[in-house]
Amino acid sequence: MKKTDVGGQAVIEGVMMRGKYGVATAVRQEDGDIIVSKEDIEPITKKNKFFGIPIIRGFVTLIESLVIGIKSLNYSASFFEETDEPSKFDKYFKKIFKDKANDVIVGLSLIISLVLAVLLFFILPTFSAGLFRKININNTLVLNIIEGVIRVIIFILYIYFIGKMEDINRVYQYHGAEHKTIFCYENEDELTPENASKYGRLHPRCGTNFLFLVMIVSIIIFAVTGFNSLLERIIYRIVLLPIISGVTYEIIKWMGKSQSKLSKFFAYPGLMLQKLTTREPDLEQLEVAIKALKAAEGIE
Repeated sequence: MKKTDVGGQAVIEGVMMRGKYGVATAVRQEDGDIIVSKEDIEPITKKNKFFGIPIIRGFVTLIESLVIGIKSLNYSASFFEETDEPSKFDKYFKKIFKDKANDVIVGLSLIISLVLAVLLFFILPTFSAGLFRKININNTLVLNIIEGVIRVIIFILYIYFIGKMEDINRVYQYHGAEHKTIFCYENEDELTPENASKYGRLHPRCGTNFLFLVMIVSIIIFAVTGFNSLLERIIYRIVLLPIISGVTYEIIKWMGKSQSKLSKFFAYPGLMLQKLTTREPDLEQLEVAIKALKAAEGIE
């Protein structure tokens, strides 16, 4: 297989791909046409040597990916916005921030996303695990394992239930199209929807794998922090999040390149979880993903 670092993300009726020649987002419009937008973005880890240091590069890449992902989502959503008269708030917002309005929206979206993620997947499990102390479970390791299990359960339930929404189900199909296209490219097969359809939709470098491994790595790292007051535990969780994401990034990077039994063992739970976050795409969705990948990799 061809070794690549190309990766992507499903968006609204489309796919974003990040490759050697930048970030490309392909969206199928309501009239059936596919619009491709490409932006030359050099990873910040290559611009700055410090940000390229292992562990540090993981957290930096995560933030950078979130920003690019939100921008791509907003771009794809712009094709399907209703043509109603803008609200007073929209007019006021654009009047205040003018040309920077979209950047401000991306920034606010990033902050809100991070806050909600920390609340749902870190603070809530931490608080819930603390309740077990009331039934005389005081072993730090046991409490951290309980917290980790609660975190994984919340995560699985979250992706399962949002997948029941019709719009999200479509996004999950494009997620599957993204993976199949990358597999087709890595196997150096001709990039056609028919060829891509033959490949699997579960990929070891997927963000789902990353999120699941974050849950597992957090159990190990949080085990050394103790289990004291709720406020102290919450502070530890937030402060250690960059380290957890950095370590997880290195594991994902290794799993994406290794064919060893050990890497396959660690990748297996995340791959099974992708059965919830991906759906089988149709040929039209694969066509969109292929156009995004070709633009990102500079393929004519």
